[in-house]
Amino acid sequence: MTRWMRKGYCLNLFGLYFTRDASWIDRFVINHERIHDAQQRELLYLPFYLLYIIEWLFRLLQYRNQQMAYENISFEREAYARGHDLGYLSRRRRFAWIHYLRK
Repeated sequence: MTRWMRKGYCLNLFGLYFTRDASWIDRFVINHERIHDAQQRELLYLPFYLLYIIEWLFRLLQYRNQQMAYENISFEREAYARGHDLGYLSRRRRFAWIHYLRK
């Protein structure tokens, strides 16, 4: 657990999860983060983070709202759309997040 994190947030860095309070973490949050693990692996980690930041900046210009920018990042859209499907990762195609670039 990490004190510098805001409550209710989880940060996934290279497959390590950081959160301030783990009491809210359930199997669906873990599945959401595992979807990010798959995204990171298929992009060889560093490109994932670069694309994530670039897309967040683009969405920030597009929506002029930090939360909306975050919610519309293609990586997040896939993870939120499929996070409750606990079998998704076994069926997931590589680079599935690309389908979430368009709205």
